[in-house]
Amino acid sequence: MADIFKGYKGRALDLLKSYNVRVWSQAVIKTTRGDFKGIILPRSEFDDDRHIVLKIASGYNVGIDVDTILDMIEEGYKEAHYKIPEKEFPFSEDKPNVKLFGTGGTIASRLDYRTGAVIPAFSPGELYGAVPELADICNLTTEKLFAVFSENMGPQQYTKLAVSIGKEIEKGIDGIVIGHGTDTMHHTASALAFMIQKPPVPIVMVGSQRSSDRPSSDAALNLMHATKAAAESDIAEVMVCMFGPTSDEYGLLHSGCRVRKMHSSYRSTFRTLGDIPLAMIDREKITPLRRNYNRRRGDKNVTILPYFEEKVALIYYYPNMMPDIIDALVDNGYKGIVIAGTGLGHVNKPVYPAVERATKAGVAIFMTVQTLWGFVHMFVYDTGRDLMSKGIIPAENMLPEVAYVKLGWALGQTGDLEKVKEIMLTPICDEITEREPYNGYLVFQGGIPEIEEFLKRIHK
Repeated sequence: MADIFKGYKGRALDLLKSYNVRVWSQAVIKTTRGDFKGIILPRSEFDDDRHIVLKIASGYNVGIDVDTILDMIEEGYKEAHYKIPEKEFPFSEDKPNVKLFGTGGTIASRLDYRTGAVIPAFSPGELYGAVPELADICNLTTEKLFAVFSENMGPQQYTKLAVSIGKEIEKGIDGIVIGHGTDTMHHTASALAFMIQKPPVPIVMVGSQRSSDRPSSDAALNLMHATKAAAESDIAEVMVCMFGPTSDEYGLLHSGCRVRKMHSSYRSTFRTLGDIPLAMIDREKITPLRRNYNRRRGDKNVTILPYFEEKVALIYYYPNMMPDIIDALVDNGYKGIVIAGTGLGHVNKPVYPAVERATKAGVAIFMTVQTLWGFVHMFVYDTGRDLMSKGIIPAENMLPEVAYVKLGWALGQTGDLEKVKEIMLTPICDEITEREPYNGYLVFQGGIPEIEEFLKRIHK
């Protein structure tokens, strides 16, 4: 009997029993806030006992407070099983071979109603069952390297991923896709861009802002776009492939060293900063937007440099920052610090002595700008000149997170500070550019007449 009330307990369970309404039944729930119609869903064993969850016609779930319920009527019943069908992924000799590495992101998934967790679909058969269009693009094989949330990705994962990609390239793979959580995808993208030198094939990172059980999920289309880029694109670089606009018209391919997540929930969260994206992509074609990129080759040659020094920190300067922050890093053995300074690259005077102590102790310190767009120009004002005299090195127009990753990578190769400086200031993957194009900085302000007129004609 309890099985027909999966996950419900306490007051919510008592209410379902009193009206003789089962989980998975089609029901009408009358409340003080109006009537709701949909399927009664199971609840996680960890949830409260105050709500009944209903999947309504739009595909979204609503939680109904038991205190508002006036009546419940069961209109039909058919038990559902949320499981992605698994089918054998078809192989075709005339299609390119793509390898998908998993790190823990949920590109395709099903919902475990017992725990409320999203369970990733990952085998080729599961992915084919969830996104059959993949078979029209390539022959797909998969390998799960990790099962971690993206905030838990770090140097250990970066290096293993780089080495694994190198091995696949040496075997002759035509393209690589990496499923990754979106929160730190840009960190991993820059790490791989430094560790994997001049790859002969595309390396495409992909994720989803909204999980596969939601009607507005971007997971399937992102995966189709990323797989197409890996299989067919001539852009042989580490890239991030995600939605372009919030609609599903096209995706964008971003350079791994110039991309950043810019919104917590928009599907169009990833943006190229200080430049334009590499290409647009949809299910029919790939449209390059730039010409200066590393092109696909027919060889299997690649240089893998899987090094990373973990004792590196990124500090965002703020007014009244105290010198003990830098002192504490030095005392704890940190070998490198990236500062995201104000304006052209500034911090306050009380920090100066700590900076000087750190550089004299052999700590490499590089300055970036927290404005994200623009170059560090520390020679313009006395503040910048004073900081350079104390050993801080301007990091041009590297994004703060990219400079942090690159400094960890550089210090992983050498402790010679002159060599570290040379590595840091030598462009590798567009992390430093000669200039930023005029259309590489676009931040529109709503409410202004000409912008509102423009927004009527485009997508956000």
